Amino acid sequence: MTKAETLDAGLLKRFPLPCHPDDSDKEDRGRLLVIAGSRELSGAALLSGTSALRVGAGKLQIATAASVAPSLGVAVPEARVIPYAEAKNGCIAPGAIGNLLELAMEADGVVIGSGLEPGAPLDSLIDALLDCGADFPLVLDAAALENLTGRAERLKAWRGGAVILPHAGEMASLLGCDKEEVSADPLAAARLATEKLGVTTVIKGQYSFIVSPDGAAFRFEGGGVGLATSGSGDVLAGIVGGLAARGADPLTAALWGVYLHGEAGRRLSREVGRIGFLARELPGSIPALLGEAC
Repeated sequence: MTKAETLDAGLLKRFPLPCHPDDSDKEDRGRLLVIAGSRELSGAALLSGTSALRVGAGKLQIATAASVAPSLGVAVPEARVIPYAEAKNGCIAPGAIGNLLELAMEADGVVIGSGLEPGAPLDSLIDALLDCGADFPLVLDAAALENLTGRAERLKAWRGGAVILPHAGEMASLLGCDKEEVSADPLAAARLATEKLGVTTVIKGQYSFIVSPDGAAFRFEGGGVGLATSGSGDVLAGIVGGLAARGADPLTAALWGVYLHGEAGRRLSREVGRIGFLARELPGSIPALLGEAC
């Protein structure tokens, strides 16, 4: 079994991002659909969506709970914000699934899970996505990570490829083991998740590990303790999704996503402080980091 390679700017030269010449327009950089946010976690959709735009996604659509859609539309004026009906418990109303599926079928990438309420309606939406026969890349985070083992064969068959972004606790739930086991050997956990699901796995932590379905593994040495803050994972999901919508394959999107997220944390650690910077401050560093690394 191969060891994990160190993820740095040098390694990324082997995984170039899609090139967009000066005469291209936003249609050439892809349309991303972010299905995220709820009454209590509307900021998750804002963080994911803004991050996707900062890595160059051409068009952004955010599907979110009807109760927060108007304010989110004002907060992210660059996006088309589409409200969906909510059940009393805050979950996606079952009647909204058809419209969300139609939006996904028109997208070049879909991010789902950040700030969503788990439950049967979300499970039904993920099932509908996996059964729709499309080939856009899927980025699954937070609530969307629940119950994936029962969808393993469909994930393996998904033509667009998928990226999952669990932290140690979510990975433990996914694998049916203790969090301490995952923390003791996160690379082994990422390998097992990839083997089970056929996805590109990113396990977040002090050191992040990325494993692709072909067995390649990578280790990023972290952007500092300040990245362990509320909303940081939502930013990462948006970065990966935005790159995928631009045309990057799932592994390339995951590698660049982890690197840009971590380096943004490093930069803020120097400029603001080791801890105390906010997740919403991370996306602003990304365009310059992209320019330096490309």
